[in-house]
Amino acid sequence: MARIIFLTDFSEAYARGLLLGIARYAHDSGQAWSLCRLPLSIRDKSGIEAVIDWAQRTRADAVIGQFYNTDNVELFARNGIIAVAQDFKTRFSTIPNITGPHYRAGQMGAEYFLKKGFRHFAFYGTRGIVWSDERYQGFRDTIRQANPDFSFSELQNTSQTDLWLYDPIQLTTWLQSLPKPVAIMACDDNQAYHITEACQRAEGGGNLRIPDDIAVLGVDNDETICRLSAPNLSSLNQNIEQGGYDVARLIDRIIRDPEAEREDVMVWPTHIVTRQSTDIYANNNPHIAEVLKYIHENISQKISVDDLVSLVPLSRRLLETRFKRSMGTSIYDYIIQVRIEKMTQLLSEGMSVSEAAVELGFSDIKNVSRSFKQLKGITPSEYRQQVIQGKF
Repeated sequence: MARIIFLTDFSEAYARGLLLGIARYAHDSGQAWSLCRLPLSIRDKSGIEAVIDWAQRTRADAVIGQFYNTDNVELFARNGIIAVAQDFKTRFSTIPNITGPHYRAGQMGAEYFLKKGFRHFAFYGTRGIVWSDERYQGFRDTIRQANPDFSFSELQNTSQTDLWLYDPIQLTTWLQSLPKPVAIMACDDNQAYHITEACQRAEGGGNLRIPDDIAVLGVDNDETICRLSAPNLSSLNQNIEQGGYDVARLIDRIIRDPEAEREDVMVWPTHIVTRQSTDIYANNNPHIAEVLKYIHENISQKISVDDLVSLVPLSRRLLETRFKRSMGTSIYDYIIQVRIEKMTQLLSEGMSVSEAAVELGFSDIKNVSRSFKQLKGITPSEYRQQVIQGKF
């Protein structure tokens, strides 16, 4: 029986997702794992030595925790205890980390907003925190590569001690200064919630309506935060439970073989869950915005260019020309791209390839696989298998 101490903030959905994954691994491996949830206050008040003392007294095999980079984590190994760091401030080089491809998460946020037709973008986060910095870099780089003329702004807090703390006046002033409509990616759901709260509290509303003026996207898909937000918050989902499963598998392997490799555990971003905070399709041309809205809202149905022409007072040729100029691709290719993105979401949520194809109105699995591979580099079946294995 493995004895594990979990030192983290249990109010966060991320921690609860890791716990679910650990529990699933224990069940699948037929083991009875003992898990002690240790509050962060013990580390903050008495230092890492108190955590080690607790681990020794409870005969723990491993500690999974949010450690400061000033903590002497080498003490765990000296006392025969496995230590794994939950992504907190920066990655450790001497112990495994539960981390993720944060740069890719930023790219996914940017790609999501670009497909919605935005031309103004911003990022809200905390400087000096690895997951915030890398999401910012991925978001910024993808926007700049898409079109150097797109506007981009950032507001990065510098307090690394109290991540929940923010200056509402500074945030409101910044939000009011941004060109509208603007697409904002926050480094996580907590920071995204700060934006929705600031918009609500702004006197008179001004140009801070969500999503009309400001579309807001978070990360982690914390259901509680997302649904407390008014309007409800869109968020980038991550395969957190699989991360918990993988860290449990790593610990089990090291317990059985102390010389086993101690690699990082990756928590992969999977798809964006759209709620009201991004329920808008921005474009300087209202006709293109109307077409974008129709495509996204009816992506599970068969959509023809003639259907779209009937929505706007433009000829087919004029609509196709203006759409390509605005979106950088043809209407047909755009529809395929949106359908494939929707398919990745359905596969990530557990649907089989055939079920996802039927849900999206695809009649030919071979054509679906061909289009999917062209866009994603792998087939739908390969993608689904990698999701199951925790690689996406």
